[in-house]
Amino acid sequence: MTFERPPVAHHRPAPWPSGPLSHLIPAPARAEGPHSEGFVLDSSTVLRAGPGTESTERWLRAALGGALGLPLAPGEGSGISLGIDDSLAPEAYRLTAGERGIEIVGGAAPGVFWGAQTLRQLIGAEAFRRAPLRAAGRYAVPGCLIEDSPRFGWRGMMLDVARHFMPKDGVLRYLDLLAAHKLNVFHFHLTDDQGWRIEIKRHPKLTEAGSWRPRSKWGHRASELWNDTPHGGFYTQDDIREIVAYAHERHIAVVPEIDIPGHSQAAIHAYPELGNTDVVDTSALGVWDTWGVNPNVLAPTENTLRFYEGVFEEVLDLFPSTFIHVGGDECPKDQWRESPTAQARIKELGVGDENGLQSWFIRHFDSWLTERGRRLIGWDEILEGGLAEGATVSSWRGYGGGIAAAKAGHDVVMCPEQQVYLDHRQDEGPEEPAPIGFVRTLEDVYRFEPVPPQLTEDEARHVLGTQANVWTEVMEYHARVDYQVFPRLAAFAEVAWSPLPASADRDFADFERRMTPHYARLDALGVDYRPPGGPLPWQKRPGVLGRPIDGAPPNV
Repeated sequence: MTFERPPVAHHRPAPWPSGPLSHLIPAPARAEGPHSEGFVLDSSTVLRAGPGTESTERWLRAALGGALGLPLAPGEGSGISLGIDDSLAPEAYRLTAGERGIEIVGGAAPGVFWGAQTLRQLIGAEAFRRAPLRAAGRYAVPGCLIEDSPRFGWRGMMLDVARHFMPKDGVLRYLDLLAAHKLNVFHFHLTDDQGWRIEIKRHPKLTEAGSWRPRSKWGHRASELWNDTPHGGFYTQDDIREIVAYAHERHIAVVPEIDIPGHSQAAIHAYPELGNTDVVDTSALGVWDTWGVNPNVLAPTENTLRFYEGVFEEVLDLFPSTFIHVGGDECPKDQWRESPTAQARIKELGVGDENGLQSWFIRHFDSWLTERGRRLIGWDEILEGGLAEGATVSSWRGYGGGIAAAKAGHDVVMCPEQQVYLDHRQDEGPEEPAPIGFVRTLEDVYRFEPVPPQLTEDEARHVLGTQANVWTEVMEYHARVDYQVFPRLAAFAEVAWSPLPASADRDFADFERRMTPHYARLDALGVDYRPPGGPLPWQKRPGVLGRPIDGAPPNV
């Protein structure tokens, strides 16, 4: 999957039509209707799919046909027609509905699929269920013309499955939720201090020993509470192949993250020689059971490089994504400062200091991945000590890292924690479960602007797009993830897709109005979102310590 650079200008779509056309999320660039003649789907409705639209054909029969109890059989007659028009951009689509049928045309297969997601919304919340609610259904689609394309090519969500493991079925479910919101990147955070979640056949102890911890901190790391149930799990390589194939059918790129050189204690527990053995007894390190920044980092040795080259060789076989995420964040340098081996390495390589050593580490894998036709992406700490030539930056500590990278000619994905970290609390009220970070309301996320004004038009073209990040330290199972992610992911999806005006000029009241029918869609999908009125009794976590931060987040 390639990621087109966005146009810099953005504008408000034309005034919204009425009825189901006025309920779409994300908002389309252009929508006309409803016309007096619409189309009614029933048991006689056929589905005709032109070349290149096969994935959408399969999805429509399985998801939409299954929800409505319609066969959507191939054949002649009135129905749904899918086609490709290569004069459109690959993710653009045109949806036309009238009394003779419905036509969805995309610039390429992804555009057709996004048009099908819009059709699903036009039908109503019943289209989001897994089985029909009535026996012989007839479902009206208003007569309309919708022309649409995304603002950004990279519209993503990062899910941390290292802190709390999400079983495979939960991951597949989240891919469906991303697709329903026209998001096309799933950043898969697979390794960290608290667990290694991907099978690596040449290093089996990574999952045999590194995927389980004996207990977990309950709440923020300052909490005195513990969950003493052992926690863990991992994905087999066949699980990964299934996840990647499922995502591909939905035109979602899965970007794997293998964190180096920090956030690596689970790997060091499995293979102690990976750590700084000259300053710490790495054989005594377990899989970490608490949260925060861990001092135990990888040793800068040739053995470590060869080990992770082996890991990445297997990762490349499993993930076709152009981008491979290497982490690179929160790597304390204390052990390197104390390590004779690390200090000798600094002198040998001529990199100056510990920041240079981290830069050397990242540059090595940047070159290694480039030689294999892939691109390295890392958190903005990879700027420290000098950015590797081909690297792309995930700007998480604010806008600053992304601004610096874009000005230096590097591509950027904007995901500042102050704006789009969905583990941050949604309200300042005392009933928010294990409250973390700044208050980021639905409106705050809707007013997030991925492209900072400090960038020129040419520099802004390096902003490939944006993603929301979901760290799971205090999210122990899928309902807690749902609560933190939704409904804010719907607002984020519109920011990433739609040609919205400047932040202050956005019509949040209109978005909030459109959320009313969208909550019904989320209900049909079984999403445990945060209700507008606050958490329900079973969503609260009384007595579990969080780390709320008062005031507005800094714009850094």
